[in-house]
Amino acid sequence: MLDLYIGNKNYSSWSLRPWLLLKHFAIPFKEHMVSVAGRDYNPLLKPLAGNARVPCLHDDGFQIWDSLAISEYLAEQNPAFWPVDRLARARARSICAEMHSGFAKLRTAMPMNLKLKLKGKPATPEVQRDIDRIVEIWEEARSKLATGDGPYLFGDFTVADAMFAPIVWRLHIYNVALPPLAAAYSATMLAHPAMREWYAAALLESEAHAHYDDLAAEYGGQR
Repeated sequence: MLDLYIGNKNYSSWSLRPWLLLKHFAIPFKEHMVSVAGRDYNPLLKPLAGNARVPCLHDDGFQIWDSLAISEYLAEQNPAFWPVDRLARARARSICAEMHSGFAKLRTAMPMNLKLKLKGKPATPEVQRDIDRIVEIWEEARSKLATGDGPYLFGDFTVADAMFAPIVWRLHIYNVALPPLAAAYSATMLAHPAMREWYAAALLESEAHAHYDDLAAEYGGQR
């Protein structure tokens, strides 16, 4: 039995990734929510994860933490998690690693907060550079590496889509304008049934963190 420990759905971008993968591929698991949004290192989480962070997957009690490590672990038993084509698979791994370690300016300026749908404001040059790179990644995957008729980055849904799912939400929340190909991909992801399920659950949460919620005024309020 798989047990997935996740943070608050409204705020926890990292937790969304493995949850979305498991849901999309209909892999049975038990979900456990831990209240961690907006907190620093919490030693109370050590029994749940060696790094005292979520997400953490337990497979019959054995812990696998970090969203990318969880994805790779699951992919060993589910080859469809990655593109079939060798070059597309290599590119998918490259952009997943880039997403995992990069885009710090965008992450800081636009934290995930699903209860907001803001008017937006012009991005700083540093944030815009991150946005432009994301658009470049999405457009290359959709126009040059996607196979078949699937609407996701590489045609069929893969780890890459799960890794970029929180960014899809961020760009939507903060009303970032996207060119047509990137906008179409964003709309596809926002319509994914599991993304809608996560969103609906997030709206029901009562926990709030002012240092995230107060950004609403900075971005022009709700649209």
